[in-house]
Amino acid sequence: MCNLYTERLSAAEVAAHFGVEPPDIAAMNVPDEVYPGYPGMVVREAEGKRVLQSMVWGFPLVLRGMKPGSKPKPVNNIADLRKPMWVGLARKPQWRCLIPLTAFAEAEGEKGCKTRTWFNLKEQPVFAWAGLWRESQEWGAVYSGVMTDCNEAIRPVHDRMPVLLHEDEYDRWLGGSFDEAVAFQDRCFPDDLIEMTRTSDPWNKPRMSASMPSLL
Repeated sequence: MCNLYTERLSAAEVAAHFGVEPPDIAAMNVPDEVYPGYPGMVVREAEGKRVLQSMVWGFPLVLRGMKPGSKPKPVNNIADLRKPMWVGLARKPQWRCLIPLTAFAEAEGEKGCKTRTWFNLKEQPVFAWAGLWRESQEWGAVYSGVMTDCNEAIRPVHDRMPVLLHEDEYDRWLGGSFDEAVAFQDRCFPDDLIEMTRTSDPWNKPRMSASMPSLL
């Protein structure tokens, strides 16, 4: 499960990498560290062109037994595109998206003292995580990232990882068939492209509240 990632490039730099027109910077209120329920940058297609916009990370879910008026929980990871919750969106290319990121983190260590271990693509200042998006009544536009079984580079820390895409695969994810989309989830991403950085930073270190407006 991925519950934290970074996007440390400017919106203009992300737009240049993904081949989109620079967005209205004032509308891109996105923090460097992205958590479930908070805004992140998303690339999607509209009228045959890629666009970059801010969306909330996580599909809102109201759990059975929650009190009336309770805040939904963000479903920020997609375990299987074939499952009923996701297949309707996954079959339609207009609901697929690219999630720009510079690294993603997993918790490592003993309970109560876990630290952040980061993963990035070697020599890639930004890369893409395959995702789905939709409009919600609760938070407006929202997105979630597709997960897959880990490769050997991730295995020392976790048994799952994001579905990562090479740059020449962006169009196929955004516009390909459902079978092509599922094939990305079923494949094993190359081990030698992943770089791991262990840190002493606590997993639950305080967030930068000034740059991360609460949406939950």
